[in-house]
Amino acid sequence: MMRDYSSHVLQLWVGPFLPLFIFCHPETSRAILSTSEPKDELFYGFIKPMIGDGLLLSHGSKWHRNRRLLTPAFHFEILKPYVTLFSQSTNVLIDKWTKLGSGCSVEMFEHVSLMTLDSILKCSLSYHSNCQTDSQSSAYIRAVYDITRLFVERIRFPPYYSDFIYSLSPSGRRLPKLGSHFNLSQVEKFYKACDLIHNFSENVIRERKAQLAEVKKLGLPRRGKGKCLDFLDILLEARDEDGTGLTDAEIRDEVDTFLFEGHDTTASGISWALYHLAKHPEYQDRCRGEAEGLLQGRTEMSWEDMSKLPFTTMCIKESLRLRPPVPGIGRTLTQTLALPDGKKIPAGFQVLTGIMTAHRNPLIWPDPEVYDPLRFSPENSKDRHSHAFIPFSAGPRNCIGQHFAMNEMKVAVALILQSFQLEPHGPPPFYEERIVLRARNGIWLKLHKRE
Repeated sequence: MMRDYSSHVLQLWVGPFLPLFIFCHPETSRAILSTSEPKDELFYGFIKPMIGDGLLLSHGSKWHRNRRLLTPAFHFEILKPYVTLFSQSTNVLIDKWTKLGSGCSVEMFEHVSLMTLDSILKCSLSYHSNCQTDSQSSAYIRAVYDITRLFVERIRFPPYYSDFIYSLSPSGRRLPKLGSHFNLSQVEKFYKACDLIHNFSENVIRERKAQLAEVKKLGLPRRGKGKCLDFLDILLEARDEDGTGLTDAEIRDEVDTFLFEGHDTTASGISWALYHLAKHPEYQDRCRGEAEGLLQGRTEMSWEDMSKLPFTTMCIKESLRLRPPVPGIGRTLTQTLALPDGKKIPAGFQVLTGIMTAHRNPLIWPDPEVYDPLRFSPENSKDRHSHAFIPFSAGPRNCIGQHFAMNEMKVAVALILQSFQLEPHGPPPFYEERIVLRARNGIWLKLHKRE
């Protein structure tokens, strides 16, 4: 990638006619991220058939309204009971790995993606899918994988930018909507994968609405004993000042967006964090000692534990710096953008906040390719630019679920290290920038069970 950081703005041509301005310095990143400019309609539009016009892609008055209505879903009081659910999902993964035998070699993304999907279904929809142990449940993961692969394929071939041409291509050909008889493990094409994801979320929403109607009919309490308020509850209950709620289409779009963003990005963060700790046993041992000292043999974590893993948090942040789950954020300018150096980019142009590029800027990060968790110690962080580290973006359109994601990563890393010694296995993973940062050849680790 680019090695010249002397300019804070890099220009890249996508084909012969489409210029793209890439920001790789905190000052220029702040210039765009402090605005509410919409996401880049061209490239983000390619995944709109999957997640709809939810919080990630909507803009203007709709985005402002929905952001306000959804914010209560991420209040600390809502997030607290989720830590227990994260622990339960992680322990299912640990049990699965234990049964494989000590010294087994495991590809992280395959297993961790199922774990984070398990967690987010429990937390956001109160839906217990058994997706980690039921092989048929991996269809959703496969569909997301295929969509991100096809997304990159489409970006790399400009003729596919036309929806009409893409719909006629082998990858984009739309087929009839999936029925229950379809073999879910064979989902390959883009629109078929989108249909599978939509069917999944629609079925969950339909079941919840039926349950709520039955509860109301019988005059029972809104939520059963011990059931925490989840994301879907808040979507169904959300009301404007005039009492207007979200439409069925809006609810589905927000569920699809949250399921995708909340499981795939977090799986990337956890997988790369475990890889970096496997590569650096001295940091791995220190994280393990911190977790064991805190947990004292417990296999379930609590909300109060989240602030008591300082070094583990530093290691996760350093992994997010080197391998941010979302490597870049595109925006379309609706008005002229003034940069700190006085230059201006006119309305109508696309700009990209290069998160991975900025996280490796040697003007900000000495020895940027070195994994050094101490960069995030309190003394080393206090004078750092507010936009030097932005794995969850920043400004008004920052990731609404960042505390949810960080807590899940802490739980997963702490409990896994308490159970296993990690060791790299096979060739080093070659990272690949899709919608979410993945590894082209997988992230393979050898797991040694600890007594």
